[in-house]
Amino acid sequence: MRLTPRYEGPPALVLDPVGDPSAPLVRQRRRLAATVAAFDAEQWAAPSRCAGWTNRDVICHLITTNSFWAASITAGRAGEPTRFLPGFDPVVTPAQLVEATPFIGTTELLAKFVATNDAIEQALDGVDAAGWEVMAEAPAGHLALAAVASHALWDAWVHERDICVPLGVAVPEVPDEVMSSLRFVAGLGPAFLAISGSTRIGAFAVRAIDLDRTVVVDVGPTVVVRDDLVALGLPTVAGDAVALTEAFSLRSAPPVLPEADRWMVDALGVMFDQGA
Repeated sequence: MRLTPRYEGPPALVLDPVGDPSAPLVRQRRRLAATVAAFDAEQWAAPSRCAGWTNRDVICHLITTNSFWAASITAGRAGEPTRFLPGFDPVVTPAQLVEATPFIGTTELLAKFVATNDAIEQALDGVDAAGWEVMAEAPAGHLALAAVASHALWDAWVHERDICVPLGVAVPEVPDEVMSSLRFVAGLGPAFLAISGSTRIGAFAVRAIDLDRTVVVDVGPTVVVRDDLVALGLPTVAGDAVALTEAFSLRSAPPVLPEADRWMVDALGVMFDQGA
């Protein structure tokens, strides 16, 4: 699945309200760094939930993605959003980058991870309400900075669980981290459909029962994820927020909707299967 990011015209994905994802983003990365800092050699070498990757490999991957996010955010805030990702294959390229990473000791690896976490935090320092709406690059193309930061949060949030769950290490389920991740990933699959040229239109709701939150995903050439109190009449996926986020993130069985509507919640899995 080679990406064709959308750089011109309306963005592929819009989050409404825009929000400020910086606090959960910084908190989650600091927590993950503290968790892996306590790992012994066996835990570093243990298999993660990512096929073929050890926990060490996941951190190598996050160092690479952190560097991209910091560069994207910095350029976007400067009014010169990057265009790094045409032709990037999210199925193949990350594995190639991890395989190409020279082996270093875990102390140095952890230091690099912390440094790239700090670079994202510094890149986001001082963003005001208007600043969250400037354009920066993400895999779907140029999106509002809040959506770019939400992608960065979701990606690391999922990978934290990829590392910790197989080890039996508890991961705090912090509501703002979970809802930011869920809102983003619920719209990601349809956004990838949009940048691939799909003109299909639909809508579905996602109900996080434990957090008493409902969002609606309006699917079309621009995908809009918006908060909604009731979402009457829409096909709805419901469950605990973490379980829903895991499902949309392809870490468990995909969300279930009636057959006619399933294309909207299956989109991410279908796109990745096509690239496998």
